Amino acid sequence: MAVTGKEPYDDSNIFARILRGEIPCKKVHEDEFALAFHDIHPQAPVHVQVIPKGRYVSFADFGAKASPEEIAGFYRAAAWVAKQLGIEETGYRAISNIGPDSHQEVPHFHLHLLGGRKMGHLLPS
Repeated sequence: MAVTGKEPYDDSNIFARILRGEIPCKKVHEDEFALAFHDIHPQAPVHVQVIPKGRYVSFADFGAKASPEEIAGFYRAAAWVAKQLGIEETGYRAISNIGPDSHQEVPHFHLHLLGGRKMGHLLPS
């Protein structure tokens, strides 16, 4: 089911369950604002999910409802993870799928950090 980003937060989504420790993950980083873990279906040699600890469905929801500290802490955590994984120097992608046209599958705002190889064009020219 595609996520529109406008529905109420679903506490049974997989990322909420990972945050509660109900589902294990291969953790890369955790602090008060974010949790980063390896994607179970990697699309690149390095593919990590970075999720905020709060209950946010989409990028718009996060931007509208998160505190300035949560927003800064989340993006600082994502940048720290990219550096720790060694993808900062050669480059990486930070992608967030929002809504049905993007194929967002989990109704919890998150970033995909992808790197470890040269990437092709994101969209056809």
